[in-house]
Amino acid sequence: MPITRSAKKALRQSVRRKVKNVEQRDAYKSAVKTYKKLVAAKMDLPAQAGEARAKLAAAYKALDKAAKTGAIKANKAARIKSRLAKALKK
Repeated sequence: MPITRSAKKALRQSVRRKVKNVEQRDAYKSAVKTYKKLVAAKMDLPAQAGEARAKLAAAYKALDKAAKTGAIKANKAARIKSRLAKALKK
């Protein structure tokens, strides 16, 4: 347990930051999972392709937000986005 006043404040800050980071990570991971499930369902109909593009945009948004806030690194976000776009082309 922290003893000094500054250490107590640092602990409060780190707890707040961790909660925010976990929320961001959960958001992008769930967006990626829903997109991957949709792509794995073999989009045969044009309506499903449109839905997949919408889910891709949502995943991009979640990844960009996580990278912007520092929950994940920018290169990781770029790598995941690249793989998601590649999966849509297949």
